[in-house]
Amino acid sequence: MSDETDTSPLLVKGTASVRRRDLALRIAIPFLVIALLILVWYAYVKLSGVPPYILPGPAAVANAFVTDWGTLAPALWVTTKITFMSLMLALVGGVGFAIFLVQSRWVELAFYPLAVILQVTPIVAISPLILIYAPSTQVALLICAFLVAFFPILSNMVQGLKSVDHNLINLFELYGASRWQTLIHLKIPAAQPYFMTGLRIGGGLALIAAVVAEFAAGSAGAGSGLAFRLLEAQYRMNIPRLFAALLMLSMLGVAIFGLTTLIAWLSLHRWHESSIKREN
Repeated sequence: MSDETDTSPLLVKGTASVRRRDLALRIAIPFLVIALLILVWYAYVKLSGVPPYILPGPAAVANAFVTDWGTLAPALWVTTKITFMSLMLALVGGVGFAIFLVQSRWVELAFYPLAVILQVTPIVAISPLILIYAPSTQVALLICAFLVAFFPILSNMVQGLKSVDHNLINLFELYGASRWQTLIHLKIPAAQPYFMTGLRIGGGLALIAAVVAEFAAGSAGAGSGLAFRLLEAQYRMNIPRLFAALLMLSMLGVAIFGLTTLIAWLSLHRWHESSIKREN
């Protein structure tokens, strides 16, 4: 008995050490791969002698990132604002519409095809109409990004609400729970993993849609986003600035993915199989 008591702190310490080492590897390996790719990029530019207006080196891109920060930072804020606003609207609209659809089989048959039509229609094709009828270009960009991010959240939420264990539904009915109580206390919690999947997909699509919508709108001026700065750099053959803007978009996408993944982990890691850490 005493031996087990004496060795248990060692086991806890060993487990903590393994977890720290695993976390360090998860952080270090991606950075090492990125550093290797940058080194290959630098070596290729140096050895091949490719002109900077075709492929600038990492140093030129880093210099453009610093010198053009005053131009790129406001554009980054515009794109970020449109992305997150459209994602919030898609969350509210997707969840609300999903709850509305699952209330009746006839309601789903009547309205779900409309959402599918909006999803399968290319946003570039309908963006001219949105630009005509929207009160401003920013509102048009917001609508375009919302339409793209809306359907993944809707479809995942509908699937989650329809995937609840029927035995649990029967149990709620047996105890006299109302439809509203069953929705709040059973269906929505059970659909949470599906919702988190839709959130991660919708976050990335909202950013893509915001950029594509700005390309289609051709917006310019002080209120323009990173998409216009990309086009501007292309027209002016300022390739280092173009790469810097692309780097900003990539970092924004990674930040959105990291944020949505963190939200999903905080919501699911205590109870759902997909986020529970297992030893084997």
